[in-house]
Amino acid sequence: MLLGQMGLLAQMDGGDAAAGAAAAGALGVITLVQVAIGLLVLISNWKIYSKAGKPGWAAIIPIYNMVVLLEIVGRPIWWIVLLLIPCVNIIILIILMVELGKSFGKDGAFAIGLILLPVVFLPILGFGSAEYQGPVNSPA
Repeated sequence: MLLGQMGLLAQMDGGDAAAGAAAAGALGVITLVQVAIGLLVLISNWKIYSKAGKPGWAAIIPIYNMVVLLEIVGRPIWWIVLLLIPCVNIIILIILMVELGKSFGKDGAFAIGLILLPVVFLPILGFGSAEYQGPVNSPA
């Protein structure tokens, strides 16, 4: 079996190798774009946390970043449990994005942008002129 596979590899012409190289290059470009988008969102969250008077480094710590976000919007810390439940977490994240926008004085249209295009609207919130106005809700 192994000899048969080696023979098949020996029969591959340059076109197959070029196609493989092109696929690897495309995968590399896609990976770089994903890393760039991830860094943009991370840096934006860092700025948002800093504007809200929280430590910016909290944006890079899993689970703790959600605890800090809950503090920023004024929701109780026990909501972290809701964020761990599949399907419920989507609803809770939508609520948090709406309240994050309101905490910075933005309207409902901006909140829809935060939900549907966070890659665009988180940098606007973090690097723009929006100022933190305090939590929308008082924690219970």
